[in-house]
Amino acid sequence: MKKMRKLLKNEKGLTLIELLAVIVILAIVAAIAVPAIGNIIENSRVGAIKADAQNAMAGAQLYFTENEDQNTVTVEKLVTDGFLEDAASLEAAKTTTTITKVTSGGGNTINGTGSAGGMTVKFNDATNAEISDHKNSNRDNTGKVVASEGTTSTGE
Repeated sequence: MKKMRKLLKNEKGLTLIELLAVIVILAIVAAIAVPAIGNIIENSRVGAIKADAQNAMAGAQLYFTENEDQNTVTVEKLVTDGFLEDAASLEAAKTTTTITKVTSGGGNTINGTGSAGGMTVKFNDATNAEISDHKNSNRDNTGKVVASEGTTSTGE
């Protein structure tokens, strides 16, 4: 009998209060982490769209080198002619997204829209430098690069 009492006294475990405290702490951590992770995902989608636009601009530079008489090209033409593997996030607006050759030193510009996973980025005659300088978390509705939630199917 004495051995049984000693075993019961030495039994260790968590009380109900301790379990509730752990659950509350986990809930607080989850409440903080979930919105932060959502922002990271949105920002990465914006970054992917911007990267696709920069790839299109690089393909357009090759296109303009081979076709010196051309001043504008659509993303669709770049894909068709093999200067771009695919339109990626610019796919929905590939017929209206255009890259314009700039001969006076500022770099080529892109005008159109890219969409990925509920995020849309509009490019308003943006240069490669302006695309790079745009912060992925910026949701300002003005400027040459405009990121927002929601998708569009045209380049307007």
